[in-house]
Amino acid sequence: MPTAQLTASQSRAIENFVDDFEVVNALADRNRQKIIVLLCNHLSEGLTVTDMTEEMSITQPAVSHHLKILREAGLVAFRKNGLQSLYYLTLSEPLTQLEDVIHELRIEVGDSK
Repeated sequence: MPTAQLTASQSRAIENFVDDFEVVNALADRNRQKIIVLLCNHLSEGLTVTDMTEEMSITQPAVSHHLKILREAGLVAFRKNGLQSLYYLTLSEPLTQLEDVIHELRIEVGDSK
């Protein structure tokens, strides 16, 4: 099977896409999607792990695990409120980076949408 040579800009676009796999993978899970939706509904005050566990059909350790993945991808953050941690969305930067990667890929394949 013949292999095509990539241009420098195509290679950069693919490298940027691979670099953003963490965000893509974090968004791919239904439980993490539900956490994001829950946090969207509480933008100003944030939610605790307990709050989220009450709204979901998974355990507290599972919610914490999903939050860790979302934090590592830069999609959520937390702030301490006494003994509790309040989680909130930080979607802007990761999604902007992902939009940039998608735009680059579209340019490289000739799709100007």
